[in-house]
Amino acid sequence: MAKQSVDALIEGGKATAAPPLGPALGPTGVNIGLVVAEINKKTGDFKGMKVPVKVTIDTETKEFEISIGTPPAAQLIKKEAGVKSGAANPLTEKVADLLIEQIIKVSNMKQDSLLGNDTKARVREIVGTCQSMGIMVEGMSAADALVAIAEGKFDAKIASGKTELTAEELKHQEEEKIRLAGELAEKKKVFVAEGNTILKLMEGKDVKKIRQKMTESGIPMTVVNELAPAEEKK
Repeated sequence: MAKQSVDALIEGGKATAAPPLGPALGPTGVNIGLVVAEINKKTGDFKGMKVPVKVTIDTETKEFEISIGTPPAAQLIKKEAGVKSGAANPLTEKVADLLIEQIIKVSNMKQDSLLGNDTKARVREIVGTCQSMGIMVEGMSAADALVAIAEGKFDAKIASGKTELTAEELKHQEEEKIRLAGELAEKKKVFVAEGNTILKLMEGKDVKKIRQKMTESGIPMTVVNELAPAEEKK
């Protein structure tokens, strides 16, 4: 059973029979219209993004498979959340709050590389990634969101397949992101003040002991690294 593959870079949801895809598929004898429709279905959530697409064709039966190359889930989550990075300490810091529609969107985008057999299972995988990044879901911690999903709280929304947010939802999300950023800034002020107090009290002492005291006091490593001199490498 001979296989032939065609690779192309397509704008999400906007594949056509025009170059580069059409001319590359033509010699294979595959139904180009069906391929284009399937690609647009699989890449619809990648609007505005260039997506690498691979079409593998059985040269005898003309059946085809489409695989989509996508960025890591964490990168897609950050894009949806509008943040540059996840939390330094996901257990104590929260940097953004996503709606379940956005989680569904990311799960659809990563469908080919996730283990779940259905949308609900794949949504749980994406929420699990949110948990490691300090990203909330529907106003709750990712851990609580996983419980809510298991209890069926979001079954109707998952079944609907809705992935786009209204203007009001986007506005609320932006306001929430600003609020969380403000909370993090206030927490950092407290940690910096505590760290400077430790520095003053332990002035002249071994750097390693100073850093240890800071971490024992619950000061995040990012703040410790900002305040305490780096340990000299031997």
